[in-house]
Amino acid sequence: MPCCSSDTCASSTAAMADTRFRRVLWVVLVINAAMFVLELGAGMVAGSAALQADALDFLADAANYSISLAVLGAGLRWRAGAAWVKGASMGVFGIWVLGTIVWHIANGSVPHAPTMGLIGLLALIMNVICLVLLTAFRSGDANMRSVWICSRNDVVANCTVLLAALGVFGTGHGWPDFIVAGLMAGLALHGAVQIMRDASREWRDLRKHPVPLLH
Repeated sequence: MPCCSSDTCASSTAAMADTRFRRVLWVVLVINAAMFVLELGAGMVAGSAALQADALDFLADAANYSISLAVLGAGLRWRAGAAWVKGASMGVFGIWVLGTIVWHIANGSVPHAPTMGLIGLLALIMNVICLVLLTAFRSGDANMRSVWICSRNDVVANCTVLLAALGVFGTGHGWPDFIVAGLMAGLALHGAVQIMRDASREWRDLRKHPVPLLH
């Protein structure tokens, strides 16, 4: 004989998942905040557009994780809305990176490749850790999926930063750095569209099947 009704069991399971998700979010939030400070400083010292772009991505992720924590216990409408805001912030980040690239090109910057490689490798390791922690929640609601998508994009971006470091080291020019920063901007814009599309779909479903605001 089951110990609880299906609704009660489902509610208990969801609560446990939210608790685990909250703990993981705190861990990845701390990692991203720390890496933002480290990578932004290194990017400025090295003169790397890719490192600075990746640093601001860490900051955006830290802010997004904070939003996710704030709405974790809220209803589907709040969580879908938070996911949409996160998608929009990723889009703004992508546009900002494009502007940074133009500035570096205009100034003829050539970044310091060894610093790019070292910090890029550290950032990759940290983001792989975050991705592994978040993978269990990639099939959740739009809010959970958006967090996993952000982390997945970060891993891809870090790999391209390492390629940029090799390119700068091998050519002595800043173009590999600019190209990779451009790819990161494109990845951010693509992820923004994907997240906002998921959130909008959940909003449409909620309009068809309304639920109370706090559910």
